[in-house]
Amino acid sequence: MKQKIVMKVQMICERCRRKAMKTASAVHGVISVVIEGKEQDQVVVIGEGVDAAKLARRMKKKVGHTVLITVEEVKPKEEKKEKKEEPKICTPYWQPYPQYVVACEPIYDPCRGECSLM
Repeated sequence: MKQKIVMKVQMICERCRRKAMKTASAVHGVISVVIEGKEQDQVVVIGEGVDAAKLARRMKKKVGHTVLITVEEVKPKEEKKEKKEEPKICTPYWQPYPQYVVACEPIYDPCRGECSLM
């Protein structure tokens, strides 16, 4: 069973953060270690079969004051079922101008003796 352990650790410098990550990752069963929080003072450990109390005690001994905030089970993500995609009908992004037919009546010119269009 995977679990997510969140601890607030007193870390005042970058060296302390590196030491906290190294200490947390050295525990058997730890999969990932991440530093989070507004002030980068929370250590989030995801692991399988990790004892949270022992981890908190070890962090307190190696890094500094440590408070265990939460321990919760990580549920596996459900795989998405592949949906069969329907073919999409693509319409052009431009619309052609409508075709207009211009019709005019022929004008009879008696001088010329023929019909002409305007």
